[in-house]
Amino acid sequence: MATTPPLLLLLFHGLLALSMALGVHGKPGDHGNLTRQSFPPGFVFGTASSAYQVEGNTQNYGRGPCIWDTFLKYPGTTPDNSSANVTVDEYNRYMTFFLCVCAPDITPYVVLYHYDLPQVLQDQYNGWLSPRIVEDFLKFADFCFMTYGDRVKNWFTINEPRMMAAHGYGDGYFPPARCTGCHFGGNSATEPYIAAHHLLLAHASAVKLYREKYQASDCPPFPSILQIILKFFFFVSNFAPCSSCQKTCFQARQTGKIGILLDFVWYEPLTPSIDDEFAAHRARMFTLGWFLHPITFGHYPETMEKIVMGRLPNFTFEQSAMVKGSADYIAINHYTTYYASNFVNETHVSYVNDWHVKLSYERNGVPIGKKGYSDWLYVVPWGLYKALLWTKEKFNNPLMLIGENGIDQSGNDSLPGGLYDKFRIEYFEKYLHELQCAIHDGANVFGYFAWSLLDNFEWRQGFTSKFGIVYVDRSTFVRYPKDSARWFRKIIKNES
Repeated sequence: MATTPPLLLLLFHGLLALSMALGVHGKPGDHGNLTRQSFPPGFVFGTASSAYQVEGNTQNYGRGPCIWDTFLKYPGTTPDNSSANVTVDEYNRYMTFFLCVCAPDITPYVVLYHYDLPQVLQDQYNGWLSPRIVEDFLKFADFCFMTYGDRVKNWFTINEPRMMAAHGYGDGYFPPARCTGCHFGGNSATEPYIAAHHLLLAHASAVKLYREKYQASDCPPFPSILQIILKFFFFVSNFAPCSSCQKTCFQARQTGKIGILLDFVWYEPLTPSIDDEFAAHRARMFTLGWFLHPITFGHYPETMEKIVMGRLPNFTFEQSAMVKGSADYIAINHYTTYYASNFVNETHVSYVNDWHVKLSYERNGVPIGKKGYSDWLYVVPWGLYKALLWTKEKFNNPLMLIGENGIDQSGNDSLPGGLYDKFRIEYFEKYLHELQCAIHDGANVFGYFAWSLLDNFEWRQGFTSKFGIVYVDRSTFVRYPKDSARWFRKIIKNES
């Protein structure tokens, strides 16, 4: 992320061992009563945030600029011309936040990188377009593992690499704002695939490092109290370095897990036609499959290889072996569902046109679901069920969790009205029910995180959109739990 350790913390509240009581799933869309016992024993609930969206202090204490700092200086980048210079001032609450995260009933899940590439790396070698970034990312990951690994046992390397590749290098919607015809240059037909390739290699390299240097399971057991006394008082050393990691065994046995977060909109065929069925399949493979297929099988999806051909980078034998299996778990960030129909756009070659798909929000004039505040977000709970079952079938049923899921409201909502978010509670209820049904039908899901903990800076939407379950008064930065936060707490604690 930035030049200081950027931690996206997903907070899990209370790991409770509860009996499993899953109802029979008739069909997606049938919603019943939701309770904590609806989920397997040990199922984890939490909320999510990201460093850049909450910290502020972008110009203080030696922090170097990231590509978003540069991008947001251009007028009109956000509807309200806002920046992340202050956001919700989480930086000045860091120690309080850190102490809360270290509480006994809260487990941190940390993401190393969430969109905010240091600007210096973009200036030096074009960031994710250069293979040099893999080594720099590895050094950054090593620092984080070494510094926080004694307290953090659950890691993610990168959040939504597809979004960075597609929007940073495909259409210019995200920094570094490169695309065919963009002011900063670019090539929408090649650069998204190059950036994604390096993102995958950076991810896999960090996982390899973690497994060999920190996750090592072949070390001898931790030293006993007697051994520790002997070491410090009689200089008897029982801390020989592991051959695989060149660290002491005491340091190496962090025994954590590591994975990646991938965004996944569910794409439903617009019609029952074979053409639209294939179109929806292509859309899924060009999004989730772009990253999860190499992580599962060591190579890109055949669908992509046939269409993109020579524009799609190749893995070497060694790279393929490193990428394959490079995740202990996968986080799926899911918000909504779209219709997909077959469509070939021959105007120009680009990543999005390679899909040969037209996306729509309605069928025969009927919306696919109720629209949220944002134009792109429709409430389609059954899409989550289908997304998880499809992932189960196509990618060997990986261990999964829901990394982000939520709905927004207008940024103009003020107190006290902004606290009354019944629509968000209904959204959570419906999506959690579909998650419950997916687990019942075999999806290997162990956790759910709501986006987001706070009303924070929402990238290109600035502060015009609020996803938080906690309202933040931006004049005082006082936090106020919304009705959805109280509801979420009751579900987690199994209260009436």
